[in-house]
Amino acid sequence: MNLKKTLLAVVTTYTIFQLTPLQAASAPAFTPEQEAQIGKIAADYLVAHPEVLVQVSQKLQQQQQARQQQAMILSVMENQDALLRDADTPVTGPDNAKVAVIEFSDYQCIYCSRLAPVMEQVMKASPDVRYIFKEWPIFASRWENSEKAAQRGIDVWKQKGAAAYVVYHNSVYQTGHNEGQLTAEDIDAAAKKAGVTGKLAADYTPQLEKNNQLAQTLGLTGTPGLIVMPVNNATPKNITVFPGAATAEQIQAAISKASN
Repeated sequence: MNLKKTLLAVVTTYTIFQLTPLQAASAPAFTPEQEAQIGKIAADYLVAHPEVLVQVSQKLQQQQQARQQQAMILSVMENQDALLRDADTPVTGPDNAKVAVIEFSDYQCIYCSRLAPVMEQVMKASPDVRYIFKEWPIFASRWENSEKAAQRGIDVWKQKGAAAYVVYHNSVYQTGHNEGQLTAEDIDAAAKKAGVTGKLAADYTPQLEKNNQLAQTLGLTGTPGLIVMPVNNATPKNITVFPGAATAEQIQAAISKASN
């Protein structure tokens, strides 16, 4: 009976997708006897047409992703100052940029590592965009160098500015060391390449905690997380959130959407 009920739900869902809103709203309830009969019919039908399950699954996944995207975009709208105008966040790009790309990342994240050369490509292709880097060491509880690298990144930016930070940021990822492989020597070498040596000038834990809170508020569940939006006059229609990696083409398309 549980199987029949499940099949009934699937077929009913599939049927509703094909109906107009008016038809769906006026669909009558089934009696227990009708449900049992439909369950039997559904089982036979799905054996002959298993593609129906795939179609329903895809439709539900698309709806879920659309709802998730909309919820995150609304959160972006509510947190624009924290995203765009945080004085403690590394940023590069012209002051009069019309579009911003905000990246939440962890130096130990393998997907962030794969995204790094993509971001380099985008930055070269769109130098008129503001790029904002939110250090978010979500793997710090597992690998201490996750937080150490994030702390050093903010420190490089504070001491040497945007150009040095970009050198440091890319140099760490260029080691190819992630998923616990990043070493203190890797971090020091990247910092030295950016012109910074010695101890941290300050403890940046409060900034990292602020980034973590912001990421959770936005609904991000992991790294990387990308947000592309206008610097001014943002609306839900010109904001794009990538809760994961994206291609250069996808990011460029989001930049174009945000600039219109």
